[in-house]
Amino acid sequence: MLHLMTSEPEQHTGPVGEPDGFGRLWTPHRMAYIQGENKPTGPGADDGCPFCAAPALTDEEALIVARGTSVYAILNLYPYNGGHLMVLPYRHVADYTDLDDAETAELALFTKRAMTALRTASGAHGFNIGMNQGAVAGAGIAAHLHQHIVPRWGGDTNFMPVVGHTKVLPQLLGDTRTALAKAWPDADGS
Repeated sequence: MLHLMTSEPEQHTGPVGEPDGFGRLWTPHRMAYIQGENKPTGPGADDGCPFCAAPALTDEEALIVARGTSVYAILNLYPYNGGHLMVLPYRHVADYTDLDDAETAELALFTKRAMTALRTASGAHGFNIGMNQGAVAGAGIAAHLHQHIVPRWGGDTNFMPVVGHTKVLPQLLGDTRTALAKAWPDADGS
């Protein structure tokens, strides 16, 4: 199971020395994303696309949860929420309309399996599912299509720091990958 841990907020002082009542959730791993680490140098598959490189690694190294014929499921290295998965084609395509019928069908199937695995492993109450098509739409790696599956729970991190003065500390990505891989349903749905 994925576990959320909370603690009482620590009192910190603001920039002028006044207590602000907020705890701090430091996410230094996001700085690599902000600075563009592992971003492709261009739109081609050979331009350093991490989504093209990931399948050549072990599942543990790449944080791959499950592999299919045309698509695979991988944890987001810079998650919005614990258990944030992406489903993407092996083939380097940028747009949903570029998928062939087999890729489209398996992407939909893997989305369903991801939801099932997240419910089994973490008791997710709901999901945000979507694609950002193109850099202007917010795609961090616009050249390789990927669909986000973000698990949600009642009272999760939306307002926790502001209203509840509570931090959510996610499970390590490797542990999350293991839990979801174990919960991933087989082809027969079990």
